[in-house]
Amino acid sequence: MNTESSIRAAGRTDVGQRRKDNQDQFLIAELRKSMQIHSTSLALDEECMLFGGRSGELLVVADGMGGHAAGRRASNLAVDHLISQLLNNIHWFLHLDEDHDEAFIESLKALLQQTHTKLLAEAQDATEHRGMGTTLTLAYLVWPRMYVVHAGDSRCYLVRDGKCEQLTTDHTLAKQLVDAGGMKPEDEASSRWSNVLWNVLGGHGHNELIAEVRRVELQKNDTVVLCSDGLTRYIDDATLLSIVQQYGDDVDEMADHLIALANGSGGIDNITVVVSRPDGNGRSVRDGDLPRSVPLVQLDDESDLQPDLSESMSLEELQSFANEDTLPDERSKSE
Repeated sequence: MNTESSIRAAGRTDVGQRRKDNQDQFLIAELRKSMQIHSTSLALDEECMLFGGRSGELLVVADGMGGHAAGRRASNLAVDHLISQLLNNIHWFLHLDEDHDEAFIESLKALLQQTHTKLLAEAQDATEHRGMGTTLTLAYLVWPRMYVVHAGDSRCYLVRDGKCEQLTTDHTLAKQLVDAGGMKPEDEASSRWSNVLWNVLGGHGHNELIAEVRRVELQKNDTVVLCSDGLTRYIDDATLLSIVQQYGDDVDEMADHLIALANGSGGIDNITVVVSRPDGNGRSVRDGDLPRSVPLVQLDDESDLQPDLSESMSLEELQSFANEDTLPDERSKSE
């Protein structure tokens, strides 16, 4: 039997310096082929579990919103639902190859949509959870590929050979203003609209969920970082790169340092980080180059990624949402 894990990954979550509860969730999981033996004439222990080779690594970060209890419930429910769906459909993950790539991508998008629907249904039935939502960033690593599925403003980074690349897009109004030319990129992080999200799981359900999906080719010595915005409001790309280079394979110390740095800088929000150093002997891309992120959601034009703002609040009304992730619909809520 093989029960040892070879994953080099670490996850940390912290309530921060200002919040009373933690609405973030994370998951690090190893997917394997397995068999539960109930009865056999072979020389095996009864009721034993046999494990085949490791098939993949799953990383998830979710950042809940919608009030203390509702936000915590949203992120918890999202991760729980993902786990149950993955266990029931694990054949996709164990038999992934180039021939099934397109179908696999569709299954990932459907998985996020199912989770979105699950949150909306529970919010409909429970008044105290009305409007609850969560960001969700998922990375599935099956050497030498990585699939990233994303909604919200949690992030996935890839660090390689002195370069740091953000693989996900922040689904915030501030990012839209930057993309439209109405705001300078350097002003995005401090903008009052950097925490106003238009694309999350759950929420008020006025807009259809956009499942952003990307695929990249991995190579040895890559570092993958997933985190909530409680970290990225304090850690820029250069700082993240420096810390990754400082700790190398020591992912536990790396994760601890990142959490401590965010807390030391103010810790205004919950802070969550997952760090992985994937390994493998598969093919690699050209040395020294970051792989080109391949968008797997085909869009007719950039307007397909824009929210329906017909019922959104004015820019002046958005000022009250500067310090906490929220949705444009939450006009009447105070911080």
